[in-house]
Amino acid sequence: MKFKALLLAVILIISSVAFLYTQQISKEGAAISDDFYFGVSFGGQTVQQAKTLIDKTRNYTNFFIINSYDLSTNETALNEVCDYTAQAGLNFIVYFEFISRVAYPWHQTWLDTAKERWGNRFLGIYLRDELGGKQIDLQETVKNAANYSDAANRFVNNITLSNSMTDAKSKNLRTFTADYALYWWDYKAGYDTVFAELGWGLDSTQQIALCRGAANMQGKDWGAIIVWEDYEPPYLGSAQEIYDEMLLAYSGGAKYIVVFNYPTFPESNPYGVLLEEHFLVLEQFWNYVNANPRGYSGEAKVALVLPEDYGWGMRRNKYIGVDNIWGLWPEDEKSPIILENAKALLGEYGLGLDIIYSDETVSFEGKYDKVFFWNSTIITW
Repeated sequence: MKFKALLLAVILIISSVAFLYTQQISKEGAAISDDFYFGVSFGGQTVQQAKTLIDKTRNYTNFFIINSYDLSTNETALNEVCDYTAQAGLNFIVYFEFISRVAYPWHQTWLDTAKERWGNRFLGIYLRDELGGKQIDLQETVKNAANYSDAANRFVNNITLSNSMTDAKSKNLRTFTADYALYWWDYKAGYDTVFAELGWGLDSTQQIALCRGAANMQGKDWGAIIVWEDYEPPYLGSAQEIYDEMLLAYSGGAKYIVVFNYPTFPESNPYGVLLEEHFLVLEQFWNYVNANPRGYSGEAKVALVLPEDYGWGMRRNKYIGVDNIWGLWPEDEKSPIILENAKALLGEYGLGLDIIYSDETVSFEGKYDKVFFWNSTIITW
């Protein structure tokens, strides 16, 4: 009996090790074979909060955004979290509101040595946030301009020539941001990857079409970040809504999919605003990805071409009644035509549609099977 019990124990141990090994291979395979990154963002303040979230999600994610101003201005804390993230087998990026040369001079050395210290786990920096959206809503980057093209040039140049962007580029660091408008000009300003924000009651398929179209035309990567649905708790959508958004982005070819986690870490929930139901669908989605590799690039076959430098948000939700152009001008006579045609084409082609812009610096020749211009007569059945 003792021999049988010992033999059974050995078998169980071997089986457990084999299972864990298989799980790890599966996790690594998803990131390597499909070049796909999936995870959550951390918006807390302390090292322990970050570690708690990493421990919760490490078995069904491969990507972590250290999206914390407090950590990005505390070298010791930031290094501890980055070490812990890498040791957990997660790829990561770090948020910086700015790369300092004066207030936090250690930023320069830190960025110079990050790749050496954390290797390929360190993917780059999340530099500033929502520059396009803040331009539309707050005129944050461009306060005034003579016309649409002048606004576009000022927006791009202001970002491209900023100390933070020039420092990042001089150090050969990949730059990331998230946005909900003006994706085209985020990329033109130098960003390598933009996460389209899915939430707020916006049309997620349209957001993907705008972000992916900009990325595809300019040879960049894109992703999606699932954000709030409301300003009031519980902030995020339901577990099913988040799962549906993740599936949509994955079907659309997103290289990165992230669930936003901010603002608070109450005593009742050490994980931020993410609830247990959300973690369950994160794991469900991870299993789906492993079982259903895409095997394609996610490029659309149809494009809608908007006017050159037409920096319009194209939003319609309960928070936005009428959007504006570059945050400086009201909607014009083109706006309703564009919105109607975009709606018709999205209804016809769904994720098969990119929304792009006339731009002499790039060409859509040969990239799409069908191309519609913003003022075309579009009839669908």
